[in-house]
Amino acid sequence: MSRESVTPYGSAAGKKAEVEQMFDRIAHKYDLLNRVLSLGIDVGWRKKAIRYLREKPQHILDVATGTADVAILMARMLKPASIVGIDISNQMLDFGRIKINEAALSEIITLETGDSEQLRFENDTFDAVTVAFGVRNFENLEKGLAEMQRVLRPNGRIVILEFSKPHIFPFKQIYNAYFRYVLPLIGRLTSRDMRAYTYLFESVQAFPEGNDFLQVLTKTGYRNPTCERLTLGICSIYSATK
Repeated sequence: MSRESVTPYGSAAGKKAEVEQMFDRIAHKYDLLNRVLSLGIDVGWRKKAIRYLREKPQHILDVATGTADVAILMARMLKPASIVGIDISNQMLDFGRIKINEAALSEIITLETGDSEQLRFENDTFDAVTVAFGVRNFENLEKGLAEMQRVLRPNGRIVILEFSKPHIFPFKQIYNAYFRYVLPLIGRLTSRDMRAYTYLFESVQAFPEGNDFLQVLTKTGYRNPTCERLTLGICSIYSATK
């Protein structure tokens, strides 16, 4: 199964359109489901990924920002001058704007509709680029990575947090059963879109994790890529510089 063949609904619309549709459908329950399905561990994952930006960047681009969880955490932890968050799902962005206003961070964080493969920004615009649980949804992975590399300033850092596959017995088997059978059921009961969480399992299985993804980063122009696996391999932090 190639990553290009894995789509949420299997229609003729294409992966990008289907991903947008999927996140628009589950946006109202997205944050709750993240906390419940990960037992709250996802917050710690995000904080650990943000700590990779030890250079304290002033201007940050958060791609696939969703409901702005990472953007809000970065604003609090790093105190940058500005953060731009982009996403193809307007429903997710609407919920993100509510959270940003409630956190009194609207002067720092700006959210806008945007496509990772066609960024509107000029070359060398941002000190850092972040993506949390979004790159496996790119229709064209290499094109999206190359675009983010283009808008990074020289020596700027990209940090990517993404699901991966555990390899340790018996945790691997327990994890696969949970993602394949339990998670879609919970997703259907709470968000009424079982297919969205079946797609999650399939997209993780098809994603080129670990060393394979490090090679993709190198191929698209990044330097010194690294990978840190978290929580027995459930997810990984990838970091590289321009």
